Amino acid sequence: MKQLEAPKPKNNNIIWAAVILIAGMFLGLIFGYFLYSGMGAQLFDKISFQNSQNGAVGQKYEPQTTQEQKIIQAVKDVSPSVVSIVISKNMPIYQYQYNPIDPFGLFAAPQRIQTGTQKQEVGAGTGFIVSEDGLVLTNKHVASDSAAEYTVTDNNGVDYPAKIVAVDPVQDLAIIKIQSEEIFKPVKLGTSSNVQIGQTAIAIGNVLGEFQNTVSVGVISGLGRTIVASGVQGGSETLEDIIQTDAAINPGNSGGPLLNLSGEVIGVNTATSEAGQSIGFAISIDKAKRDIQQAQATGKISYPYLGVRYVIIDASLQKSKNLTVDYGALIQKGTTAGEPAITAGSPAAVAGLKDGDIILEFDNQKINKDNTLAQAISAYNPGQTINLKILRNKEEISVSVTLGEWKQ
Repeated sequence: MKQLEAPKPKNNNIIWAAVILIAGMFLGLIFGYFLYSGMGAQLFDKISFQNSQNGAVGQKYEPQTTQEQKIIQAVKDVSPSVVSIVISKNMPIYQYQYNPIDPFGLFAAPQRIQTGTQKQEVGAGTGFIVSEDGLVLTNKHVASDSAAEYTVTDNNGVDYPAKIVAVDPVQDLAIIKIQSEEIFKPVKLGTSSNVQIGQTAIAIGNVLGEFQNTVSVGVISGLGRTIVASGVQGGSETLEDIIQTDAAINPGNSGGPLLNLSGEVIGVNTATSEAGQSIGFAISIDKAKRDIQQAQATGKISYPYLGVRYVIIDASLQKSKNLTVDYGALIQKGTTAGEPAITAGSPAAVAGLKDGDIILEFDNQKINKDNTLAQAISAYNPGQTINLKILRNKEEISVSVTLGEWKQ
């Protein structure tokens, strides 16, 4: 039997295999050159971009600009309404005069003699325009000297003379008016009633009286603060229901706006803490609105007056004094002489309020630590008649009182 032999490979198959191998190597060289050439880089970029669109590796960075854009827009919107305030005053000029017999002051000290006066810059601050006719809201410690001259400089560097319109007797607020017939751009006034701790806060001001419209950004750090603010010229005042922020507030920022991300004013920058860092305070814009309205209507800022000395009742006071309620304002005299519970001739005295009375409600508002009697009264105007719910000798009675005008 014969065995079959395997067929021998033909020469042309070997030749074709060699051609394909050489062609593949040649094409590989061309593709490599193409990939690393400029055209190849462009193709690679296109491929990479398509992959990034599909969420593949090599995704390009997308900046988180939403908050930044809001801050930038808020500053652009409000800056034209923020002004620098320069306070000038005629200050005495002195020179030292020596005794002609003793020109070198060897035996007697020279005398300090005033030779005249010279107008000098004595202070600077910030304010913001709140009406088209040029009313400017600022701090009382910036604009309270009736003997001084005030110059307002706008965002374009134009100077205007200004005069004091009204000064708040309680809050660190004042209103001045630009002496010009121009129409000005007022800020947008927001509300501080819905401000939240942690929300972004933007402060704009004339820092150090030199760097106009300086912007700082932070957050609302606290609400409802009570502080004692001292001025550089002495004196101090207690400010209640204050907004705390860590947005930098520096000397010269006083009177500038505190903004939210919508570019609305929520506070008036007023003070900083010397003991800590990044601790600034602003007065609620809701309180300032009342001042603006009164200044426009009457040309002055006034506060209602009841005429009682009181302490807010809580659980501790209820227990210590064996009271029947754990809220309200207990009318009582002070601990020193000259501090009566009821001021003589006051609206409270006229209405018949007595030492030991507890004011439970003021115009249907419950009085407690969250809504003190002073806070409730501040929302009204002198001359308004209010109904009080009084607890006297464990009996509730209703008393009508007409608020007077508080005088310093």
